[in-house]
Amino acid sequence: MSTVVVYSSSHCPYCMRARALLDKKGVAYSEINLDSQPEKRSEMESLSGRTSVPQIFIDDFHVGGFDDMVELDMDGGLDSKLGLA
Repeated sequence: MSTVVVYSSSHCPYCMRARALLDKKGVAYSEINLDSQPEKRSEMESLSGRTSVPQIFIDDFHVGGFDDMVELDMDGGLDSKLGLA
């Protein structure tokens, strides 16, 4: 199984959707909530090159945000990245 990390904030609707999709797939993930850990924002920006949340990583692969994850899922690549296929 892959290691999944989601940088998020509490009231972000796209973050909620990203967590819901991962939950639906039965995937365990680590969540770094930037509301409670604001010092992690610079880490997220450095790793992703982006400032918005969510930012999703599977192992060393930067998926991107929720829309990117859905696109990867629709293209059939998400399950294999997650080690489900």
